[in-house]
Amino acid sequence: MMKRALWRKVSVAPMMDWTDRHCRYFMRLLSPRARLYTEMVTASAVVRGDAPHLLTFHPSEHPLALQLGGSEPAPMVEAARIADRFGYDEININVGCPSDRVQSGQFGACLMSQPVKVGACVRAMQGETDVPITVKCRIGIDDFDSYEFLRDFVEGVSAAGCDTFIVHARKAILEGLSPKENRSIPELNYERVYRLKNDHPSLTIVLNGGIRSADDAALHLRSVDGVMIGREAYQNPWFLVELERMLGGPAGQPAGRHQVVEQMVPYIENELSAGTRLKHITRHMLGLYSGQPGARAWRRYLSENAHRPGAGVEVIEQALARQPMAA
Repeated sequence: MMKRALWRKVSVAPMMDWTDRHCRYFMRLLSPRARLYTEMVTASAVVRGDAPHLLTFHPSEHPLALQLGGSEPAPMVEAARIADRFGYDEININVGCPSDRVQSGQFGACLMSQPVKVGACVRAMQGETDVPITVKCRIGIDDFDSYEFLRDFVEGVSAAGCDTFIVHARKAILEGLSPKENRSIPELNYERVYRLKNDHPSLTIVLNGGIRSADDAALHLRSVDGVMIGREAYQNPWFLVELERMLGGPAGQPAGRHQVVEQMVPYIENELSAGTRLKHITRHMLGLYSGQPGARAWRRYLSENAHRPGAGVEVIEQALARQPMAA
């Protein structure tokens, strides 16, 4: 089946309990081209649960990838079929999450030791949809911490038809560390990811982990096809604008932070009328003025007022009025 070719220079990492549709709508205003990802959804939840609730998204979120968790071909195939109907641009298999809950379901990072199983899912899913099937993984797990282990995993899965790998440049420690600790404690090894790309030039390799500046991103892009931004995109969302500018972003980028807030207002009004609480949207906007004069006042006002019963767009307007107009 024909695959959809999309820009992969910059993407935003999926984060459990954070990368919801409000977050993605906000980030799309900041970056017209960055590839956005849903938080991980298990294949069984898609197949047996409320698929419209789990999978519906705003059209402006494109290009958008659904990240699926699972290890058995049958439910992964059915979830892929359902996701295809919703119009996702990519389906990404999670082979990187180290949480106990994910391990107990036999998917996530523990699957790096089972490339045949991952490959079986890729092959079966590709037979049912023209949406690209990609894999997000680590550079290793526990004592399996060598370039050869990563290479063998990638070669095994690519033989099944996967040509795009998003590689978190840290190994996962499956016992003894929490998921939060696994995002920072194991040392980053960018050279291993660079080598993977050098040895497999036909594969698309996207690097994830520890990217905090446009200079960092530019350096990595000399050796890999794309960068995936994690915590920096959540803590300092304006970073996405800076990346777009560095890469010669298209027309339509926001001129300033105030413009982004003003563009969010119609969306917020629509969501409030549908019953969404203001705090569920503004939590994603707290870091918009990070590093700017007035950042603390912005965060404080939203934090203290967005959760109040009946809070509406006036909270946004009043918080915005407290910001220097140059921000």
